[in-house]
Amino acid sequence: MGAEPLEIHLDDQDVSRALRHDVRVGLIADPRWLPPKWFYDARGSELFDEITRLPEYYPTRAERAVLEVRAVEIAELTGAKTLIELGSGSSEKTRLLLDAFSRRGGLGTFVPLDVSVSALRASTAALAADYPRLRVRGIVGDFTRHLDRLPTGGARLVAFLGGTIGNLLPTERAEFLTRTRAALEAGDWLLIGTDLVKDPAVLVPAYDDAAGVTAEFNRNVLRVLNRELGADFAPEAFAHVALWDPDREWIEMRLRAQRPMRVRVLDLEVDFAAGEDLRTEVSAKFRPEGIAAELTAAGFHPERFWTDPEGRFGVTLARAD
Repeated sequence: MGAEPLEIHLDDQDVSRALRHDVRVGLIADPRWLPPKWFYDARGSELFDEITRLPEYYPTRAERAVLEVRAVEIAELTGAKTLIELGSGSSEKTRLLLDAFSRRGGLGTFVPLDVSVSALRASTAALAADYPRLRVRGIVGDFTRHLDRLPTGGARLVAFLGGTIGNLLPTERAEFLTRTRAALEAGDWLLIGTDLVKDPAVLVPAYDDAAGVTAEFNRNVLRVLNRELGADFAPEAFAHVALWDPDREWIEMRLRAQRPMRVRVLDLEVDFAAGEDLRTEVSAKFRPEGIAAELTAAGFHPERFWTDPEGRFGVTLARAD
């Protein structure tokens, strides 16, 4: 079959407008914030790949452990003809599903959706070479905005892995799940990965590793603003902070100003006091009953819930009602 030309619903101008909007809104807010999607330029993606191999960062290994054991069961239960992956990146873990579907037979199309043209072009070419009987149809888009562009018809399985749903605030999660259900037909499937609530002594080091890779990843967002918007942040003047919020049950990553400074970005002059924080990521952790309730509220019926042997990470398979 091979890889089809990329279907592009997000171009450089769209990305630039979104970045400018987020910066204008987030940097004048109280407290200040930026969304985590701006970490991921080429350097940010390299740093995150490095993070996933760190001893402290368990989520990638734990989710992979679930998929290694359950991929065949997922293929059998869903009988999907089309597999769609949201926020696909390199689709490394998804290959476990593709291998299982290949052995079972019946899967005709794989649709990775990602914001990065370069990442998608590379991954679709590699996948088409490794799975020559599969139609690979890459979509350049934002999973919060372009769910209505997903291919229709046939038995579909949407995979949203990596615990990425935890980066959405509760109202954003509800909206995302509702939109995902609206994009599907009754009987279609959603496979979703969620990091689970656990001892902060395990959680916090996953976001504040001893080697300082996550700190460099966090500060990279400031380098993105400097390069793309002509800002004059001094990244090394911000300390990386990772905090566990026990009430909201999420990790917050922040950048903390180490001295008073005035930053110019776009037409803004933003004053940071010494010790002032800029929130760059929320990573919610889930309880099994909580994710089941959120899926049910959005119109899904949770059919299976699996964890890795240590119970660190959950994968839920839900059917659209």
